[in-house]
Amino acid sequence: MTYELSDTPEAARDANGPGRHPHRLRLNKVPEITLYFWVIKVLCTTVGETAADLLNEKAGLGLTGVSVLMSALLAVVLVVQFRTTAYRAGVYWLAVALISVVGTLISDNLTDNMGVALETTTTVFGIILAVVFVVWYRRERTLSIHSIDTTSREAFYWLAVLFTFALGTAAGDLVSERMNLGYWLSAVLFALAIAAVGIAHFALGLDAVWSFWIAYILTRPLGASIGDYLSQPTGDGGLGLGTVVTSVLFLAVILGMVVFLTVTRKDVIDREPVAGQAA
Repeated sequence: MTYELSDTPEAARDANGPGRHPHRLRLNKVPEITLYFWVIKVLCTTVGETAADLLNEKAGLGLTGVSVLMSALLAVVLVVQFRTTAYRAGVYWLAVALISVVGTLISDNLTDNMGVALETTTTVFGIILAVVFVVWYRRERTLSIHSIDTTSREAFYWLAVLFTFALGTAAGDLVSERMNLGYWLSAVLFALAIAAVGIAHFALGLDAVWSFWIAYILTRPLGASIGDYLSQPTGDGGLGLGTVVTSVLFLAVILGMVVFLTVTRKDVIDREPVAGQAA
């Protein structure tokens, strides 16, 4: 993806003015957007769906208990993530995997435990995410993930990621329940939506930053549909692999890819991008 001038870190610093971020971190804290990024993101999303179901079914803690446990684990990992001074593949992707579970559980708690309609949760999460983006941009003058190099920007980034997962969960459930497409067709639908975003960006000039975040939201219901298709019983339209097998399988693939990236550093941003570079 290409950058508009306002999306570059240099432009953000000019807009913020000199000295706006005296505690600027040395390196960017998120990976480069490559094919590896999107594959692992979808896998983490799938694990978020199946692991949430697995823990809810097997742990015996109930939906609320599982939510508290996973939120505590996420908090610990995020503390470690914030304390690093540069992108570390293992810590970063562990945080994404956990936040995918927590985002799913937030939506599930509202709909299953509190009886909030999916139309309501989808709308509310959409509004909250919009507010996060507005406040983030007003403070930092950029939403580009190539400039997550201060504590403030990293906090906005993870807050946005959390609500993309919650919104994606609610919107995905809303579409699948209202349209009754089944898991496989739902996955195809969301894959086509992501492809449309890619076409809009590369062919029609849709802003790179918004293209990224729209696709990021859509990968959540895509991954969830894939996870449900693999794990749910054949009588319900799935392949019947179960949540244990599906979760372990995808976690193994994620682990292998993260180890590969840790060794090769193919997703490390070694320098700040300039206008016209690919994202």
